[in-house]
Amino acid sequence: MTASREAILNKLRKQSIPETELPDLQQPELTQQWITYPDPRQQFSDLLASIKGLCLQVKNVEEVNQRLAELPVYQKSNNICSLIPDCGQPTVNVDDVTDPHDFKDIDFAILPGEFCVAENGATWITNDGGPLRTLYFLSQHVALLVPASEVVPHMHAAYEKLHFENRSFGTFMAGPSKTADIEQSLVIGAHGARSLTVFLVEEPF
Repeated sequence: MTASREAILNKLRKQSIPETELPDLQQPELTQQWITYPDPRQQFSDLLASIKGLCLQVKNVEEVNQRLAELPVYQKSNNICSLIPDCGQPTVNVDDVTDPHDFKDIDFAILPGEFCVAENGATWITNDGGPLRTLYFLSQHVALLVPASEVVPHMHAAYEKLHFENRSFGTFMAGPSKTADIEQSLVIGAHGARSLTVFLVEEPF
């Protein structure tokens, strides 16, 4: 370790930052500042569209199947899997897959989401971990089914809904994978799914 680096670290160690209590997020003066939307579902749909995703509001799984059949990427898919009962026409049984790397061959995955965030177009996804968690990222195209009632306005409300007692994996997913790191040229599907469709479903599924 160089003398200059040691000197810097010693100065940092001598600094004392007074403890500060975390604010009570339920204070009226704070909660009144949280962003709200007249129609959170429409806000989510518009925001998702702005980041190259697609939101479809449907009544039930039967209507999901109808709308899936209209999607060009679904029509062209050969290897399809679904974790939603009676949804889609799966050709791959995920229970037969033990190596998560094998999900790289999935063309279209139909998966559950827990809730959506109107503020940023994100969907909270979670499961028990293991190979299935890679389906969200290795599949070429992803469709998420989320209860239409589960759309929160902002991330403060989203974090209040997070619980990990019985889950080992969870993350927010917003739109298809994208990057513009190279030459500032936007590339869709660089690190994950090439398309994301979120179905907000009215009836239980």
